[in-house]
Amino acid sequence: MALNHIRSVRSFIIAKEAVGVGHRRFAAGASKAKKGSKGAASDAPKASILSKEVKSTTVVGANILKDGADPKIMPDSEYPDWLWHLLDKRPALSELRRKNIETLPYEDLKRFVKLDNRARIKENNAVKAKN
Repeated sequence: MALNHIRSVRSFIIAKEAVGVGHRRFAAGASKAKKGSKGAASDAPKASILSKEVKSTTVVGANILKDGADPKIMPDSEYPDWLWHLLDKRPALSELRRKNIETLPYEDLKRFVKLDNRARIKENNAVKAKN
């Protein structure tokens, strides 16, 4: 009787391991990638099927609509002036603190207030965290 019970428990454990219940399976350890010709073909970079003319006249991949088309690249004069200043370097807080606040342009003054408030909030949070 005890022997039959051990056999049934043993078969239950083997079935449990086969199904994977109670064991963690991780992506890297669960199935190892097979080495061979199949993996080599998919790892190679694929050549673009778009012509150079299409790449130079359209913004490929910018379309978000189902039935839409990729937008065409326009001449620089067609874009707004503010677009060309988006990547300009703006002064840091330490540089703004060195300047006279009363002579700062409006945009730099707004930036100074924003950065100064952010720095004071971080300082207050650090003080509160120590207590």
